[in-house]
Amino acid sequence: MSTEQEKRPNVIKRLWRWFWGPAGALSLGVLLIGGFIAGVVFWGGFNTAMEMTNTETFCISCHEMEKNVYAEYAGSVHDTNASGVRATCPDCHVPKDWNHKIVRKIQASNEVLHKVLGTIDTREKFEGKRLQLAQNVWRSMKETDSRECRNCHNFNAMDVTLQNKRARENHLRAQDDGLTCIDCHKGIAHELPKGAYGIDPEMVKAHPAPLPVPAADPKG
Repeated sequence: MSTEQEKRPNVIKRLWRWFWGPAGALSLGVLLIGGFIAGVVFWGGFNTAMEMTNTETFCISCHEMEKNVYAEYAGSVHDTNASGVRATCPDCHVPKDWNHKIVRKIQASNEVLHKVLGTIDTREKFEGKRLQLAQNVWRSMKETDSRECRNCHNFNAMDVTLQNKRARENHLRAQDDGLTCIDCHKGIAHELPKGAYGIDPEMVKAHPAPLPVPAADPKG
C-alpha cells in the first residue's frame, strides 16, 4: 500500500470529526442561515419584479403599446363604465395562476427581443403586423378557454333574464355550443384588423359586442 493510500483514510476521518465537531456545526449553521437569508432576498426581489411587470404602467412604458393598443383601449367599456370597475392590460393578458403566469412571462421575453429589433416601432409597421398579432392573442385565448376573461365573467353567475334579447340569445347559444368568450368578443377593447375572419371593423364600432361567429369554412 502506497503512502498516499495510507493517508487517505486519515484525511477522511479528520474531515468527519471536524464536520460533527463544534467548528463544523458552527460553519454549517452559518451556511444554512446565510442560504435562508439569500433565498428570502432572492424570492422577495423576484416577486417584486414580477408584480412591477404586472401593471398597466409597465405595459405602456413601451411606446408601441401606448400609441397603439392602449390608445384603442382608452375609453372602451373595460376602461371606463358605469360601475367604475376597470380591467387593465395584465387583467386580460397575464394569467393569475402562478404556473401559467411564469409561462406567460417566459413567452414575453420574445416581445422584449422584438422591442430591441424595432419590429413594430412605427404605426405603419404595427398595422402591417396587426392581423398576425391579433390572431396570436385570439389563438391563445381560445386554447385557454378565455381563462383571463373568466376571472370576471362567468356563465354560471350570469342572470340572462337581466340581459337584453340579443345578449341573452348569444350567451345561451354559447353555452349550448361550447363557445368561449373570444369566439364572439373580438375587437371589444382593440380595433379589429381589416378583413379578420370576414368581420368588418366598422360593424364592430357600431355594435361593440357580441360579434356574430363567422361560419365555418366548408373546405377546412
